[in-house]
Amino acid sequence: MTDDASTPRPVPVSKIDTSVPHSARIWNYWLGGSDNYEVDRIAGDQYREAFPGIVDIARASRQFLVRSIRYMARDAGVWQFLDVGTGLPTVDNTHQVAQRVNPEARIVYVDNDPLVLMHANALLTSTPNGHTEYVEADLHDPERIVAAAGEDLDLEQPVGLILSGILGHIETYPEARSLVRRLMDGLAPGSYVSINEGTDIDATYCEAQAAYNASGAIPYRLRTMDEITGYFDGLELVDPGVVSVPRWRPDFASAGQKPGEVGQAGGVARKP
Repeated sequence: MTDDASTPRPVPVSKIDTSVPHSARIWNYWLGGSDNYEVDRIAGDQYREAFPGIVDIARASRQFLVRSIRYMARDAGVWQFLDVGTGLPTVDNTHQVAQRVNPEARIVYVDNDPLVLMHANALLTSTPNGHTEYVEADLHDPERIVAAAGEDLDLEQPVGLILSGILGHIETYPEARSLVRRLMDGLAPGSYVSINEGTDIDATYCEAQAAYNASGAIPYRLRTMDEITGYFDGLELVDPGVVSVPRWRPDFASAGQKPGEVGQAGGVARKP
């Protein structure tokens, strides 16, 4: 199947609420994107004033995502990916990273954000031999996500699951952990998952996040390192385990010097 991005996917503008800030649009703003509104830029600037390190976190999270996808595609030989909570397209999206390694890689993006749907055509670009698809679905319905992904991916073969900065939107930790398990239950042995989420180790970060959550935006919950590590229970963690994202297989490191830490932890694990 080849991709056809020539036909726009209509989205009612009324579905996009521009009266309150939205985390995906703010993240897009911090990463230098243009798919955001004034309300997002104001909230993003207020957050950055309270906690300047948030921009470093946004960039480090994106760089971790790139390295983890490259690991799965190049070192683990994964050729199909399921990216849940896609967010808005910026640079080095999942399909771009994976298809640089394997031009035949297949990617299914999943999100429930109408603005992401409106920009789906930007995501639905693929190498001629590869494939990308977009599914409008909610993380709270993991079985539907897996079933929909199965229309485009071979679920009898390993899949690389991407969960980047989305689990913090789940109200309780037990539910977030259950959703990871249920998604992985639908994937073949030998599948991988890449997760990175905000941590609660910096008091200033916690205060800035609390102020953001009080703004009327969809809340995001920072979690402990132990909780983030718990997302990988029952799976085989890839070295170096769950660490601050700049320290996960960095591309470049000064001799004898560890990369710095940020308030974002991540890891990659394999389903046995």
